Amino acid sequence: MNKDFKVLNLYACLGGNRYKWDEVAEEAGIDMKVTAVELDPELAKLYKERFPNDTVIVADAHQYLLDHYKEFDFIWSSPPCPSHSIARAYNSKYETLYPDMKLYEEIIMLNNVSNGNDARFKGKFVVENVVPYYEPLILAKKRGRHLYWTNFNLPNILTDRKNPELGHAKSEVLELSKFHDYDFKQYNGNQSNMKIARNLVDYEAGRTIFETALGIIRKKDVTQTELF
Repeated sequence: MNKDFKVLNLYACLGGNRYKWDEVAEEAGIDMKVTAVELDPELAKLYKERFPNDTVIVADAHQYLLDHYKEFDFIWSSPPCPSHSIARAYNSKYETLYPDMKLYEEIIMLNNVSNGNDARFKGKFVVENVVPYYEPLILAKKRGRHLYWTNFNLPNILTDRKNPELGHAKSEVLELSKFHDYDFKQYNGNQSNMKIARNLVDYEAGRTIFETALGIIRKKDVTQTELF
């Protein structure tokens, strides 16, 4: 391809999904330009340290998507998941919340603008979230503990890595640090280190999805791609 390939990484956190994208871009022969949007200034600072070549913007990702979606070739959005999670709904220690409908606002908007011959968005998108405590309002692709809404097919298997066994771990943050190849103790913001660590997407899943969006299909994926 050898062209500027503009990527928007929303609710970027520490870039778990983005960790292997440089390797994919090199293999695909594209000049990848990533814009990351994160509301937490401390997370944005650490993301920039981790990915110094990315443009990092401290802003509301939901509004940024609406204002700038036309400018990008690939969009990844991971809206906040707590209000949708099973733990939130069925564990009395958590405050009861309405499900945050911004998740579905983004899915509906992206589906609409990328549909048909007159589509305003010509690229690929993925919206990621947890499997919720209710029946999803819009059909999604379930992979492991996550749901993905995309305008392209996904392999049935996104990663061969097994999630760490946290129930018996002396330090859950330490186990997640090993799994994600990142020291979460560097974070000194207002959120808990455990919450940040749990929010990261497995980087191999992020890699597989980005490869699929770019049309890189490996032999192991040929029989695993489905429409829904």
